[in-house]
Amino acid sequence: MAEVIQKDGTWTFDGDTVRIVPGSDKGVSLLRKHLGEIAVPLGALAGVFHEPGKKSGRLRLRLRDGADPLLQITGGKLEDGSDPYRLTVENDRTGVAEYFVDEVRNALLIEQVGTGPVDSYLLPGPAVPMTVGAGDATVTFDGERIRLEWNWKTEESKSSGGVRTIALADVTAVQWLPAIGLENGYLRFVVANASTKAPPKYDPHAVDLWGFKKDPLMALVAAAVVARLPHPRAPRAPEAPAPAAPAPAAGDDHDVLLRRLRELGELHRAGILTDEEFTTAKQAVLKRL
Repeated sequence: MAEVIQKDGTWTFDGDTVRIVPGSDKGVSLLRKHLGEIAVPLGALAGVFHEPGKKSGRLRLRLRDGADPLLQITGGKLEDGSDPYRLTVENDRTGVAEYFVDEVRNALLIEQVGTGPVDSYLLPGPAVPMTVGAGDATVTFDGERIRLEWNWKTEESKSSGGVRTIALADVTAVQWLPAIGLENGYLRFVVANASTKAPPKYDPHAVDLWGFKKDPLMALVAAAVVARLPHPRAPRAPEAPAPAAPAPAAGDDHDVLLRRLRELGELHRAGILTDEEFTTAKQAVLKRL
């Protein structure tokens, strides 16, 4: 087993799984502490790297696109300190980090793990139930329902509707964006039959984020919900086959229809059917041939 123990956290590899445990150091981000231990199966990995530095290096995992709901929703916008797949490694542990890299790479090679995108989540995402308070709301998610409770900072036009509860079955998408500079961030739940173009500040299905310390925790809520929605690359269900043409009625076989034509001809010659009646009846029979 390969193991790297640092103040930033501990990474171990047993040949099948990379286990990531955040450190207890005060410099470890809230997001990583709340996320807790992560078990990354070998099949979810696209690569592993050790990047040396002057004072310390960095151990980094690269996951296959679509394997982790947290990376799916954050789209590379997590700050380095909140990225659970980066570990600061002191220079006196460089040899251990490089051994770790070699062990993981050898396993990827032996198992012939691909590096391309996947069509299902290979990690379960953050555990539920969870409750996070940040920005203008506190969000609770139990795996089936999302509950948004507004605080004193919420715009009155949004808070006047009271607590908002959203069934997971009604959520069609989740959007997350961190606050950057003077631009606010947000967590928005896109709900079927309730689309809105209102800014997050006024949207009753969104949390407005201002860049405070607990804001990144909303990414965990987003990832927990996304993990329970259909994967964006999941194969679509096959369309139902077109209904088979109805079987011909019992009396509609070829010989019967020919016999009917002869009968119509005899009736016409006998003067029982007019020219118009004969033509209409004959055309009806011919359509069934």
